[in-house]
Amino acid sequence: MPPRRNVSEEPRPRPRLYLIAGPACDADALAQALGPAAAADVAAVLLRPPPSANQRDVLAAVQAVAPAVQNRGAALLIEGHAGLVARMGADGAHLAGFAALKAALPALKPDYIAGAGGLKTRHDAMLAGEAGADYVMFGEPDAAGQRPSFPAVLERVAWWSEIFEPPCVGFAASLEELAALAQAGADFIALGDVVWNDAQGPAAVLTAAAERLRALELA
Repeated sequence: MPPRRNVSEEPRPRPRLYLIAGPACDADALAQALGPAAAADVAAVLLRPPPSANQRDVLAAVQAVAPAVQNRGAALLIEGHAGLVARMGADGAHLAGFAALKAALPALKPDYIAGAGGLKTRHDAMLAGEAGADYVMFGEPDAAGQRPSFPAVLERVAWWSEIFEPPCVGFAASLEELAALAQAGADFIALGDVVWNDAQGPAAVLTAAAERLRALELA
């Protein structure tokens, strides 16, 4: 089991943002989201290729967006395709479920980030932590676009943050969920469609998210 967190009287640091880019997101959209107009602390970007993408498609997509992400100082992760991470110049992979994480670890460790999502139970999350996941994610939508109830996501984030050392990513479906996830103990907060579907544009949404997080007082 991963070790317990050290208890400290110091205030917890504010969560950093974790941006999820869907299959339709291209290099121009990411450059806009991460450019100077976005006053947001984005720690990582997850690229999700469409299920039909072959290796050549994935490689081309990663190479197209890598400069926009990595020149900003953010880690570029790819969903699945762990065996291609080194060739693609990505920083790691995000795996859905413990079985996928376990299978990917030999290709990723020790040089690349191995993240775990799609963890349906506490037991799965603990197995991921024990296996060496660099982070666990709770609350992200599944392939059908369904996600757990928000109270269930908060419960899982709070449980993990109180006990385990590996960082925890909480998925926010809207900016209104940011504060509760931060208060629950999320180290990172993932944002997906809410960034890309807003008429104001991704830079404005990320800036608004950053402002909400900066306004928080965390115990």
